[in-house]
Amino acid sequence: MDTDKPAKLEFAVQMTCEACRDQVKAALEHQAGIYSVSVDVGEGRVLVETSLSSGEVQALIESTHRQAILKGMGSFEEQRDLGAAVAMLAGKEGRVQGVVRFLQLCEERCLIDGTIDGLEPGAHGLHVHALGDLTDDCLSCGEHFNPFGRHHGGPRDAERHVGDLGNILAGPEGRASFRLEDSQLKVWDVIGRSLVVDAGPDDLGRGGHPLSKLTGNSGARLACGIIARSAGLFQNPKQVCACDGLTLWEERERPIAGKGRSNL
Repeated sequence: MDTDKPAKLEFAVQMTCEACRDQVKAALEHQAGIYSVSVDVGEGRVLVETSLSSGEVQALIESTHRQAILKGMGSFEEQRDLGAAVAMLAGKEGRVQGVVRFLQLCEERCLIDGTIDGLEPGAHGLHVHALGDLTDDCLSCGEHFNPFGRHHGGPRDAERHVGDLGNILAGPEGRASFRLEDSQLKVWDVIGRSLVVDAGPDDLGRGGHPLSKLTGNSGARLACGIIARSAGLFQNPKQVCACDGLTLWEERERPIAGKGRSNL
């Protein structure tokens, strides 16, 4: 699946002079995967049109020794809000933490952009689960979001759970920074559910293990978070803040055991 469709990212960056602007622009321009850069020193705002992950762009900005905070994401394909969400992931002992954002680029494509720290180097399964219930940490998130009753598979497969997002790859320092696009996942279907990262790699239903067609045999659930509605970049920029535009889910939007949506 192509993952080079550009998105628009807005960062808050501390800048005090024109030299600051020039340094930030120099760090971003001419980089593969970055198509345009706009810097407003007075507003402390950097707008980037890119097919890179937000973590990659943030690292480029911070290479100038300035802190950057992602304020919002938007789609150039649709200058209107089709839905945006964010999940703040945390593990039981706090070692694994991350932020993953969802942006509906168009009716057919959802962008999943995130950074997760504290992982063991290597591949880790990433899945949307049916329930937004953290009362027993990640164990109460239910099974993979599977509204059509299919077998587990990979993100490119027609036969898969809607929540099957495949694997993310953590580097030597335990950080996974990723940008995925998915044709089955819709932001409006997953708000109030949960996102879970697993201890091991997802075999995409091809491993021959008894759990392959159920979970991808990707091991224990390391960290999880509820997927909450957030403001899209083109919806109301004033509502997008340094806390990732997070707005709490309404109780009726949170599918938990015995209540919420019935099409789990």
